[in-house]
Amino acid sequence: MSSRALSFGTMAEAYERFRPGYPAELFDMVTAYATRPVRTALEIGAGTGKATRLFARRGVTVTATEPDEAMLAELRKHVPSDVRTVRAAFEDLRPGERYGLVYAAAALHWTNPEDRWPRMAALLEPGGVFASFGGPTRPADPAVEEAVRAARSPFLSSDEIPSPDGTPPEHDMQWPGTELQRSEWFADVRQAVVERRLTMSAHDYVGYLSTVSAYLMLPVLEQELVFDRITRVLPATVEITADITIHLARRRHER
Repeated sequence: MSSRALSFGTMAEAYERFRPGYPAELFDMVTAYATRPVRTALEIGAGTGKATRLFARRGVTVTATEPDEAMLAELRKHVPSDVRTVRAAFEDLRPGERYGLVYAAAALHWTNPEDRWPRMAALLEPGGVFASFGGPTRPADPAVEEAVRAARSPFLSSDEIPSPDGTPPEHDMQWPGTELQRSEWFADVRQAVVERRLTMSAHDYVGYLSTVSAYLMLPVLEQELVFDRITRVLPATVEITADITIHLARRRHER
């Protein structure tokens, strides 16, 4: 796992405070796709438990895995007491118990692509569901978005993570759906979008940016400079586009 993937632990409290949670519509979409009750779930890269809460509070028995102890400590403050927590990266998980659902919330791109899908399949019951969801959070007003881009440009050309398999953004099917379609382990691959608009204060939007890995990897002085530059170009209230792209796939039955 890259150092960028492990950069969040120092910001666990900010991650909890400034990152938006996940709507009930997302849970409904996953469970409708499953076509059978989802009783058990394994979460990969649970962070502070934003997605853990979505499933655990609706009756799913969740095992939340996360490699960073600071993130897990924050997670434990906010999730139901019956959530099981395991400090482990995806690559450290060993086949054993199988789950009806395995999911990753804005975390799958941190996993090692080598043997990703056989490993994922080994954690799922035959016919079980894999889900990955997330998406960028950016100003809805193009003029504000451009002002933010110009403000950060001396430090970062982009603050987004490029497609891990190089899929161009204009393609109908985006990663990881593209990989899932090529995998012998999964079938019935689907992609959907939950549209979401949020309103944040300028302070909270910069707080959100402070949890984004591209900024976390900058030297501290540069972080201070770029956040100051961005703060100066933001209106007091920022309208945000925070659409969630979800990919779903079904683990093929044993041959």
